[in-house]
Amino acid sequence: MAEQQLGVLKALDVAKTQLYHFTAIVIAGMGFFTDAYDLFCVSLVTKLLGRLYYFNPLSEKPGSLPPHVAAAVNGVALCGTLAGQLFFGWLGDKLGRKKVYGITLIMMIVCSVASGLSFGNQAKGVMTTLCFFRFWLGFGIGGDYPLSATIMSEYANKKTRGAFIAAVFAMQGVGILAGGFVALAVSTIFDKNFPAPTYAVDRALSTPPQADYIWRIIVMFGALPAALTYYWRMKMPETARYTALVAKNIKQATQDMSKVLQVDIEMEERAEDIVQDPRLNYGLFSKEFAKRHGLPLLGCTSTWFLLDIAFYSQNLFQKDIFSAIGWIPKAATMNGIHEVFMIARAQTLIALCSTVPGYWFTVAFIDIMGRFAIQLMGFFMMTVFMFAIAFPYDHWIKPDNRIGFVVMYSLTFFFANFGPNATTFIVPAEIFPARLRSTCHGISAATGKAGAIVGAFGFLYAAQPQDKTKTDAGYPPGIGVKNSLIMLGVINFVGMLFTFLVPEPKGKSLEELSGETEVEK
Repeated sequence: MAEQQLGVLKALDVAKTQLYHFTAIVIAGMGFFTDAYDLFCVSLVTKLLGRLYYFNPLSEKPGSLPPHVAAAVNGVALCGTLAGQLFFGWLGDKLGRKKVYGITLIMMIVCSVASGLSFGNQAKGVMTTLCFFRFWLGFGIGGDYPLSATIMSEYANKKTRGAFIAAVFAMQGVGILAGGFVALAVSTIFDKNFPAPTYAVDRALSTPPQADYIWRIIVMFGALPAALTYYWRMKMPETARYTALVAKNIKQATQDMSKVLQVDIEMEERAEDIVQDPRLNYGLFSKEFAKRHGLPLLGCTSTWFLLDIAFYSQNLFQKDIFSAIGWIPKAATMNGIHEVFMIARAQTLIALCSTVPGYWFTVAFIDIMGRFAIQLMGFFMMTVFMFAIAFPYDHWIKPDNRIGFVVMYSLTFFFANFGPNATTFIVPAEIFPARLRSTCHGISAATGKAGAIVGAFGFLYAAQPQDKTKTDAGYPPGIGVKNSLIMLGVINFVGMLFTFLVPEPKGKSLEELSGETEVEK
């Protein structure tokens, strides 16, 4: 066997870091910013939705979403995301990255706005339309995962490819942070203009009717960054790897990259032989694919699945943990608008101190340490901190120890992001052949979202207290927060073991990793 790589792809691999790399990071990253904003902003307003639409004047506690409604509002976007990852991942390999990239962005813009315009003022109508549009919003977001990762990996040079893909993913942290800031700003403005008594003082007036605009504004704001980047997305040329290796138009790929890199790239005489070689055109369900890529695909899917169970159960239910440790006062001692402010403040602090730094540590170190080391370390540290929180849980929730609890909790987030939350996104975009790259990333990401659904739905019930009298309205008794955290620690440990199936792509070209440089002598 001889190893050969197309000249245009070699030029991309050895290209110095230039302006177009940063342009690609911003364009792909703004999609991810929007994804994170849209997925996580709903956890800031679920308590307010309960107060607005499920108010019971006879209850000592403010209204809260019934279990099935809370599960739908939190989980329906994740279900849409899973479907979108599979569908758009496959479509990205069939039609090309660029064409599909525009479709997903339009879906995200339209459905963000439509979610905030949910019809009527009755619980049934509002929740039904909110869930409907959040499903399709998730569907569009799902497409952004495989396409953003694939586009960035195919544009990057091999020396700093990990950092570039990680930088796109790091915009997720900025999106979570932006959700917190928008919620803080909107709730502050409304709190000043529409002062209201606490629930304990006056149940009916504690949530003024104007508060209905708060959640709508927060949800609709997600359309703005997506709309701002649409023009630039459409101006990006198709990636050279798709054009050359999948569309098999080497001349076009060479012209596109000559413009982008601003250098003259010559076409080789034997270029056609490389891309036409029938040995390299096996399908996803072939024996050849199973032999070459079966175990790495199992490694990518299993680690992402396990990571997302832990990550999403933590992220979606931060507000419950904050309430348990007293960071957020009891609901009856606040009005509806102030409650949004307190939840947003707590989530923003966690994002600022642990979530966002974790992402950027990955950007800084991934091409030095490698993907495997960072993922293994991340899973290990998450396991350690989960157990360190879980076993002495009764110690942490005492008033004097709350700061220590928040520090430990923040560190699990830090090592999720300086660890498997970033690497599970990066590796599937690097190790599979160009014609199956977007599909395989979509499969890996969709398996991750299945884990997120288990985390979001399962732990909504699992984290309920074992004592029937202390559960949230409408929920059966669960295993409690302590036992839930022990379970999450075990899940992280199993993720560490599955990491050994994932190859190390550091410093290698995409064609070398996928075997696409192999041609007969």
